[in-house]
Amino acid sequence: MHLDMPDDPIDPAAQRVADRRRLAMAAKISLTFVALLGVMFGVQGMMDWTPFAVRPLEPAGLLGLLTAPLLHGSPTHLVANVSALLLLGMLSLTVYPKATLRALPLIWLGSGLGAWLLGDAGSRHLGASGVTHGLMFLVFVLGLLRRDRPSIAAGMIAFFFYGGMLLTILPQEPGVSWQSHLGGALGGLAAAWLFRRADPVPPRRRYSWEIEEEEAARAAALDAGTFEPASPRDVPVLWRRAPEQRGVVLDFPQRRQDAPPGD
Repeated sequence: MHLDMPDDPIDPAAQRVADRRRLAMAAKISLTFVALLGVMFGVQGMMDWTPFAVRPLEPAGLLGLLTAPLLHGSPTHLVANVSALLLLGMLSLTVYPKATLRALPLIWLGSGLGAWLLGDAGSRHLGASGVTHGLMFLVFVLGLLRRDRPSIAAGMIAFFFYGGMLLTILPQEPGVSWQSHLGGALGGLAAAWLFRRADPVPPRRRYSWEIEEEEAARAAALDAGTFEPASPRDVPVLWRRAPEQRGVVLDFPQRRQDAPPGD
C-alpha cells in the first residue's frame, strides 16, 4: 500500500517549527514514562511484586496485563528496556504521534496476552520488553505501508538499531520472555495496519531541478508562437531579389591609349 503524497508548497520555517514541537512532545512523553519505570523499580524492592506479574493461564495472573510492563527483574533489565523505549518512543511519537498513542493499548495488552497464553505454567513474566518490540514493529511496518520519506527514514533507523528484535520473538535464551515479545510484536503489526492513516502524509518537498523543469516548460508554453514560428512558411519575406535580365550587353568605356614614348 502506498499513500499519495501531496505536492503542496511547504513553508520551511513553519515546517521546522512543527518538527521541533513534535520532537519536544515526543521527548517529554518518553522521558516521563522512563521516569515512571525508575520510580516503580525503586518501589518494587519494598513490596511483593509477584501478584502484579503475568502468571500464565491463571485468572489471577490477568492483572499482570496492566502492571507487568512497569516491573523489572534487575537494573540491567531496566536499563536495556529504557534505552530502547527512549529511542523507539521518540521516533514513533515524532513521526506518528496519533498512531502511536492509539497503538500503545494494543501493544501493552498484546505483550501481556502473549505471555499469559503461551508462557509456561508457574512462570512469572514482567518487563517492558514486549512494549519495545511492539514499537519497533509498529515503526518498521508503517514505513513499509506508508512509504513516504519520513516513514521510510524512521523504519530504517528502527531496523538499524533494533532489527534483532525480528529474531527475539522466537525462543532463544532461557529466562527471556519471548512470549511477551511475540505478543507485543503482533500488537504492533495490528496497530500499524489499523492506524496507518491516522497521521496525515506530509507534503512532498520537490527538488530544485523539478521546479526548474516546470518553470522552463511554463515559459516555453507562453513563448510558443512568438519566438519560435511553427513553420518556415510563416516567416515574413522582407526582401526579394530582382529578376535577372538576360541578353543585355553592358557598354564599357574604351580604354585610353597612352601616347607613344619619345613625344
